[in-house]
Amino acid sequence: MARQKTKLRTAAKPQKRPVQHPKKRATRKAPRWWPLAALAVLLLLIPVAGVLMQRGGDEAATDRGTNSGLPDTPDYHSLLVAADDPQALVLGTHDGLYGSSDGGRSWQPTSLSGQDAMNLARAGAEVVWTAGHNVLAKSTDGGETWQDVRPDGLPHLDVHGFAVDPSDPITLWAALAGTGLYRSTDGGASFVLVSREVGAAVMALAVTPEGRVLAGDMRQGLMISDDDGRSWRRSIGTGFMGLAVNPQDPKRIVATGPGVFLSADGGQTWDQVMSLDKGAGPIAWAKSAPETAYAVGFDRTLYKTTDGGKSWRPVVGKA
Repeated sequence: MARQKTKLRTAAKPQKRPVQHPKKRATRKAPRWWPLAALAVLLLLIPVAGVLMQRGGDEAATDRGTNSGLPDTPDYHSLLVAADDPQALVLGTHDGLYGSSDGGRSWQPTSLSGQDAMNLARAGAEVVWTAGHNVLAKSTDGGETWQDVRPDGLPHLDVHGFAVDPSDPITLWAALAGTGLYRSTDGGASFVLVSREVGAAVMALAVTPEGRVLAGDMRQGLMISDDDGRSWRRSIGTGFMGLAVNPQDPKRIVATGPGVFLSADGGQTWDQVMSLDKGAGPIAWAKSAPETAYAVGFDRTLYKTTDGGKSWRPVVGKA
């Protein structure tokens, strides 16, 4: 009987099944047609990806300013158009001067490498001035070569605003950061202090043929003087970064700040003709095409007008 009980226990003992690891479980074989399906999906996705990449590339290019053709430099400070060619431009940057011969579509470095050219002003067909941070230089060959100028009377050479009297090219105006407004009547050999009321915070200067001085003061707005800087009145509360008087119609003046502004009465009243979220800085008229002007936006885009400043459009660079 004892032997029988042992036999019964052995017979009742459950049999252990081998446990399969999840990774070792039998997998269903992929259909033989799956490579063709995957290839078809890939072919469908490639054009979509291409469109998205192109769109992203275009947006990035716009952010970098490549669509406008502007050089890749830290700052854009000043702009000048050749006296006899509306397509020939000079751009002053934190890293010297750049030139364009195709209306701003492409640029090449020209001179003053490493120097901060905050201002560009023409005093004649071939005479050009530039001024900026520790920079005051004169060219007598249209900007090909430059000579440093170290005049008497200036306490330092941090020149944020600079202008030439169009009726008297040896009369120069210089706004020194934190100091005031100075004037030279001997072609830059010496300067005298004109005003501490206006000048210390000026970023843009312009002079009309009748001698009116316009100063874009970042604290006070646009200030105007009709008596050689002795007294001033405010025209508009906007702190302009750029000012340019039309060479053929001096009452037509363009200015930049939170966009582009236009005055048709010598700076007394202003209309904002283009709004820019990032603002604008350098601006200049083309003397040989008086309806044409250019403005540099801080969105790294060059804008152009051909109707006297009423409307503006981007200058698109070469593909």
